[in-house]
Amino acid sequence: MFEALKSMDSVKLNFSQDGLLILNLTLAFIMFGVALGIKVEHFTNLVKNPKSIFVGFISQFLLLPLVTFIIVVLFRNILTPTVAMGMILVAACPGGNISNFMSALARGNAALSVSLTAIATISAIILTPLNFAIWGGLFLKIYQSTGSELLQPLRIDPFEMFKTVFILLGIPLVLGMLFAHYLPKITKVIIKPLKILSILAFFAMVVILFRSNYDFFIRYIKYIFIIVLVHNSLALLTGFSFSTLTKRTPYDRRAITIETGIQ
Repeated sequence: MFEALKSMDSVKLNFSQDGLLILNLTLAFIMFGVALGIKVEHFTNLVKNPKSIFVGFISQFLLLPLVTFIIVVLFRNILTPTVAMGMILVAACPGGNISNFMSALARGNAALSVSLTAIATISAIILTPLNFAIWGGLFLKIYQSTGSELLQPLRIDPFEMFKTVFILLGIPLVLGMLFAHYLPKITKVIIKPLKILSILAFFAMVVILFRSNYDFFIRYIKYIFIIVLVHNSLALLTGFSFSTLTKRTPYDRRAITIETGIQ
């Protein structure tokens, strides 16, 4: 498996600079749509139910990156550094609004889920690059201390990552919340169509990427699928275990589990 993953390091995806720009604009557009549904009122839950908010936040931004770090260190002889760093980056990112939908389907606390998403999204502007820099940096030190050589140079630039996260996440988030606050009538009209359009835009990008890199996808899907399955399963288990240990209600536990596991 290591050899197969190692060969991925030499893979160059068929994705031009123009394509990357379109992808970034699409992500910013999706974030703007998410922000339209985030209101200041959501944060009143911090006062009403602070413990569940705290448990969910710790589970997502501390425990999940920590668990992921432990996994990639234990399996560093199987996972390549680039795959390991990718897993750490995913663990450092906030969940999206799909977690709110999943919480509602699972009959969890949807209000708690929305509050966690809102808080995590805003906090991610700082915590995503910070978590990635800390855990990614520690992993690289441990990996190199064992005498293993990096297959290709890896360097973490927290400032560059902060800048990217701020542009793709921070700016659309602020614009979306301001738009919803000052233009509530227009927001009410466009929010549902915008969410549908966002989903369609996202899937369109996935299809384009898939078609452009079909051969690579077919060659590596069986390895990536196993990694993603294990990682997501452990993420869900982390959220469930921590919310159970902290004696959250089943209603809150479902929301925290899904919020931690859906990245």
